[in-house]
Amino acid sequence: MTEQLDEDRYGKLREEEGRAVITYTRHLHHSRDAVWRALTEDEHVAAWFPTTIDGERALGSALTFRFTDVDISPMTGTILSFEPPSVLEFTWGDDLLHFELEPDGDSQTVLTLTVTMAEFGKAARDAAGWHICLDNLAADLADDRGDVDHGDRWRTANQVYVARFGTEASTVGPPEEWKDTYGDA
Repeated sequence: MTEQLDEDRYGKLREEEGRAVITYTRHLHHSRDAVWRALTEDEHVAAWFPTTIDGERALGSALTFRFTDVDISPMTGTILSFEPPSVLEFTWGDDLLHFELEPDGDSQTVLTLTVTMAEFGKAARDAAGWHICLDNLAADLADDRGDVDHGDRWRTANQVYVARFGTEASTVGPPEEWKDTYGDA
């Protein structure tokens, strides 16, 4: 992979009305239908999303997100847009996740994830987490699920995002429950 392509994997930050908005664009070597299944079917979601997603995959459905590796209270959300196989949008606690899939040729897909965060200071922290989630999504699609320390991967990605986004976007660190499981940042 060239340096430029690697650079393209990182989320881009902008501020809108005091909120952090991070946009990731990933080029996946899989059909849009395959990527859609990875975004919406539980057996695939478990490989890349940070929580379980309990609830019907349908417009307006209430969702519950449960952490399985870290002792953090469940969060709730609602599906705001559900347009198979191109758009999925839902709230995740106080944040908004918007996934868009565009075909790229016959068998590839451009995935754009836009994460809107209520708190600007957690942008670097959460950007690192979503970056790793997208890496895990690509690995799941490629049937290449490795056993890697999530804490180390997050710490490495977080350092990159702190440097990219600056101190104002880096005032909030990981929750104590995460530190209890994976160690300090």
